[in-house]
Amino acid sequence: MALETLKDLQCIGGFRIIRNKPKDMSWDDFDNLRDEYPINITDKMNCISFKIQDGPIKENGVNGCQVETLIHTAFAILEGLDEKFPSEYNTLAIQCLDQALMHLNNRKVNRELRGVEGTSQA
Repeated sequence: MALETLKDLQCIGGFRIIRNKPKDMSWDDFDNLRDEYPINITDKMNCISFKIQDGPIKENGVNGCQVETLIHTAFAILEGLDEKFPSEYNTLAIQCLDQALMHLNNRKVNRELRGVEGTSQA
């Protein structure tokens, strides 16, 4: 049921979603699509997977999702579930995810001010 809340989404956090491997495509070829579509939703198996960023962006380019993408996904799922099954616990969880995104953004701003954002420097 949770993935049903994402059925109309084409992208999350700026990353396009691919749904289900075409029958005539090998798994190796399908995995090669991960650079263009780092989020895969397989509705038949009720499964979602993410290709995660490998290394700093300035050093390696964008090659996958950041943790923020996972949080945006959880946010979208909880909002969808809360529409069907409203709950104060859903609301609190959504607020916590929103706080997590705020803290990660603050970290990014701090790293930008120090000139180390996108690098492997601390």
